Amino acid sequence: MKPVVDIFIVNVVFVSNLCYLELSLITMGRRSSQRRNAAMLDSDDTDSVSSTSTTRSDMMLPGLEEVQFDKETVLDQCVDALYEKRGSTREKALASIVEVFNSNIQHEFVEKKFATLLQHCLSSIKRGSSREIALASHVIGLLALTTGPGDKAHEILEESVTPIAEALKSRSDNSKISSLLVCLAIITFVGGEEPEETEKSMQLMWQVINPKLGPNVAIAKPSPAMITAVVSSWSFLLTTMDGWTLNPKSWQGSISYFSTLLDKEDRSVRIAAGEALSLVFEVGSLEKFSGESKGSSDSSTDEANKSRELLHIQGLRAKVLNQVRTLSAEAGGKGSAKKDLNNQRNTFRDILEFLEDGYSPESATKIGGELFSTSTWAHLIQLNFLKHFLGGGFVKHMQENEFLHDVFGFTPKKKLAGVEQRVSGAEK
Repeated sequence: MKPVVDIFIVNVVFVSNLCYLELSLITMGRRSSQRRNAAMLDSDDTDSVSSTSTTRSDMMLPGLEEVQFDKETVLDQCVDALYEKRGSTREKALASIVEVFNSNIQHEFVEKKFATLLQHCLSSIKRGSSREIALASHVIGLLALTTGPGDKAHEILEESVTPIAEALKSRSDNSKISSLLVCLAIITFVGGEEPEETEKSMQLMWQVINPKLGPNVAIAKPSPAMITAVVSSWSFLLTTMDGWTLNPKSWQGSISYFSTLLDKEDRSVRIAAGEALSLVFEVGSLEKFSGESKGSSDSSTDEANKSRELLHIQGLRAKVLNQVRTLSAEAGGKGSAKKDLNNQRNTFRDILEFLEDGYSPESATKIGGELFSTSTWAHLIQLNFLKHFLGGGFVKHMQENEFLHDVFGFTPKKKLAGVEQRVSGAEK
């Protein structure tokens, strides 16, 4: 009887492997029908159904894991996981996508799957938890930076503006709102083709801290983190605008508003407001930012109004200058972090020098051993914003992302003879 039992066990193992393969095929067939609408948007339909969304660790048998892993890329598995109903599964997949997009420029994947990934992320923004919304927003921003300007980036902007605008109306979570604002800034920065598109995004940001309400509607005051995110994102987009193209009705009184933020207790709010004011003065066309929202006549034909407007701008500038001078020399108070205080002092010393003498701050950053410098407020704000967004992926993108090369006029050293030189552990 013993030999018979042994043979029976071998047969069971053999059959179980066959059953696994058959089950995988059945699962793929079922999943393919669910994905057909999204996959039709992409250039390669077969890739989108090349793997199952069933958790591999639940079904994988010894000996097959390595083969299966070779067949599926990490990104393919992450996209598959975005079909799952469990929110935690989608969150893990989105976090992995962020990591992969930061570590390598995924041009080939984006070329094939950008529409599918975009639709999944927009779905997450509409129905997901705060963390899922924040992760999906980050992925959309990375998607835009990877595609670079063109039809795809413009499609990302057009498809995303409305869902993001709807999500911004719910201001329950600071991290979610901040991520949505940064995403809107990035996709507009890359995909905005007309000044009107950029200004529309700037207005959506502005409404987060200045909502249009009815006479009997009250709303909670925005938190310092929310104000900082709005002002920083707004400034980032202003760096792309010509002052003469701005609609004066949209930004009247903004200099006065930023001036009030300089008196706030939160240092991040003060710094964001100070940088925004510096950029406004650098862009010029101050009359479009200084006029009060009560209404104004046609100053081009009314010399008296022009004179009053000039005096008003000079008064605002003097007020801001005094505030900046105070903040550049502020003494540390109780509970104030020394690092934050030094950061504030250094920032406002740069602003003071700019307002008094016209010198923009110069910065230098090392990119893979090469020195990259900025000499305008616009480039400094862009650099800091993208640094914060990309985090650990900033250097990689600065080295290999042609869009960022164009933005900053930065050309990294070419690889010798077109071959990437690898450094061994011992050489490191």
